[in-house]
Amino acid sequence: MYSTLLIIHSFVRWLVVLSLGLAIFRGYQGWFRSELFTPKDHFLRHVTATFAHIKLMIGFLLYFQSPIVSYFRSADAGTEVPLDISFFGWIHLTLMTLAIVVVTIGSSMAKRQSNDLCRFKTMAIWFSIGLLIIFIAIPWPFSPLVNRPYVRSF
Repeated sequence: MYSTLLIIHSFVRWLVVLSLGLAIFRGYQGWFRSELFTPKDHFLRHVTATFAHIKLMIGFLLYFQSPIVSYFRSADAGTEVPLDISFFGWIHLTLMTLAIVVVTIGSSMAKRQSNDLCRFKTMAIWFSIGLLIIFIAIPWPFSPLVNRPYVRSF
């Protein structure tokens, strides 16, 4: 189950990053060009937040199945835990949860704005902040903290 969740988690990462990138692009485009916030834009905003929530739920399931996190939780309080264990034990979890909260707030606020310009502006700013936090929390293959492959396979 753990390895399957890990692969799904790795795949859904790209859905989140791509949908956020597209939503951010559309947000800035609509904001700077003073365009109408169409039903397609509402759909993109909603799908982006939905992908983010799915990713977070898979991440929570993975967190409680992970042998790395299990080791982190069983370590004594005075014991020095290696950085890669700490990263997945609390840094990744905290930052990713924060990022999804930011995206959720941005989506909700954009939906409730009174005019199209404010909808685009809200979506662009909040989603950009969420994506920045996600980029910080991803264990990139080139990261000095901890690294993982871009895509996992069976």
